[in-house]
Amino acid sequence: MSDKLTKKSGSLNKPADSKSDLSSFLEAARGSVAAPAEDERGRLIFALDATMSRQPMWDQACHLQEEMFTEAGRVGLLDVQLVFFRGYGECKSSRWVSNSKELGAMMRKIRVQAGRTQIRKVLDHALAETRKKRVQAVVYIGDCMEENPDLVCDKAGELGLLGVPVFVFQEGKDRVAELVYREIGRLSNGVYLNFDEGSAASLRGLLAAIATFSAGGRPALERLEQTGHKGAQFLIEHLS
Repeated sequence: MSDKLTKKSGSLNKPADSKSDLSSFLEAARGSVAAPAEDERGRLIFALDATMSRQPMWDQACHLQEEMFTEAGRVGLLDVQLVFFRGYGECKSSRWVSNSKELGAMMRKIRVQAGRTQIRKVLDHALAETRKKRVQAVVYIGDCMEENPDLVCDKAGELGLLGVPVFVFQEGKDRVAELVYREIGRLSNGVYLNFDEGSAASLRGLLAAIATFSAGGRPALERLEQTGHKGAQFLIEHLS
């Protein structure tokens, strides 16, 4: 890949976390996540479908994802790699970065292009990265599925064996995609969720919780759950 650039499932169509909820969560995170050694920083792969079908929600998704990176940056202790696919065979990964502004700039350069999904390449890349140095989690956002399900799910199972959960967020209601996305979550010991325009605020809070999980592991997430943050509570409930 170029360096250029369920066990359970649920729905995010619930009352949204308020901005103050998220601020409180982040404040708690700063005090509860123990700083690891420099070579033990959490690593999160954030993967995006950038094919043409994503166009209707692309601007909203970019804003939402950039906010997630910003909030993760405030918690700290986390390196993020951006991965996306589009066009015909184009699948790219960024370098690992901890600066949210840098990640936001990368995202703003992405433009959707017609093409087919390449989810297997994303999961294969995650496997290669975690074999070099542990990756704590993978987040994938997409809306459809146009590949051999067995080959995709095989990679998800390998990630599960390596202890790398995949958090799969689906835009829209494509039934084929839903079935495979749920299986990716199940096999990797991650979580599948469907979201729409009305659940952006809740998704933002959940992504912040995933970032904290990646930075401090389940113990940190459990401490954060005790603050009453909805995103952390939801994640604890649905993680294996």
